[in-house]
Amino acid sequence: MANKGPSYGMSRDVQSRIEKKYDEELEERLVQWINLQCGNDVEAPQPGRTEFQQWLKNGVVLSKLINSLYPKGSQPVKIPDNPPTMVFKQMEQVAQFLKAAEDYGVVKTDMFQTVDLYEGKDLAAVQRTIVALGSIAVTKNDGQYKGDPAWFMKKAQEHKRDFSDAKLKEGKSVIGLQMGSNQGASQAGMTGYGRPRQIIG
Repeated sequence: MANKGPSYGMSRDVQSRIEKKYDEELEERLVQWINLQCGNDVEAPQPGRTEFQQWLKNGVVLSKLINSLYPKGSQPVKIPDNPPTMVFKQMEQVAQFLKAAEDYGVVKTDMFQTVDLYEGKDLAAVQRTIVALGSIAVTKNDGQYKGDPAWFMKKAQEHKRDFSDAKLKEGKSVIGLQMGSNQGASQAGMTGYGRPRQIIG
């Protein structure tokens, strides 16, 4: 993969806006959660966006994270014995994490692209994906999540309602207010179209 030189003009402006979305406080919380979730398997990086990117770049930490949300024996991502060093192997490992995260319930709009992480193009998107993963883990409440549940917001859950046939039939006979009413407003006292209004004084 070719090294990219500095960006100029509009590209630089766009890149600086993306970089401003990166949240350093959130980085600290995510590192803390990943360490708790993965246990002694994962060492925390030094603080800072570059260190955060390097820590996640080869996909191994992310793979350990998604695997830790599953019971032993049913982990979705195979983790190599030695961290991958070749670029395409690292990107493949990240892609496996993304596929597993999607299967876990993270929606496509919350997913980062492999280049967002690998080239450091949009680390805020990487943060967003991890936050979405944490939110789903807290919402599932299946005993696999480790850490403070207050770190992530619970996702809204579907609330199914079952109405009996009698209740549904009863609803059909009710006239909703959107249908209008035959009482209340009327056209009494209105002048005909095209005629000037008579002002009696």
